[in-house]
Amino acid sequence: MAKAKTKAKAKKSAPKKSPSKKTSSKKSLPKKAAMKSRKASAAKPPADTFKSLADIRRAIDDLDDIIVPLMCRRHYVVTQAAQFKPSVKGVVVQSRVEEIVTRVRKMAKDLDTDPDAIEVVFRTMIDEYTKAEQRNWRRIHKR
Repeated sequence: MAKAKTKAKAKKSAPKKSPSKKTSSKKSLPKKAAMKSRKASAAKPPADTFKSLADIRRAIDDLDDIIVPLMCRRHYVVTQAAQFKPSVKGVVVQSRVEEIVTRVRKMAKDLDTDPDAIEVVFRTMIDEYTKAEQRNWRRIHKR
């Protein structure tokens, strides 16, 4: 309890920084560059973060807990697009697939990650989600 009070006193007595002064180099970066810097640091934590294989496995599980709900949300959104497509063949728009792949490859490069690996993951995901969207198109447009 004494430690908590000491920390609270230290916080109160610490000098307040003026909001007009820029003390961090990240703050002086253009908004987009600062965002890229934050994304890069989020993509690759410091090497000393992991002390064991168990730490790495926990981190992977934590990431999966974030990724899977996002993938499910993407799946839902993709399948909803079927209602706006003119035909089951119209579900696949190859130019849109290439646009997505180009964008995620660039993101991977910006985050210093293998763009080929990200492309494979996205092409596989797009292929599977396209099949689901086609099934949904057939369900919606029963004739």
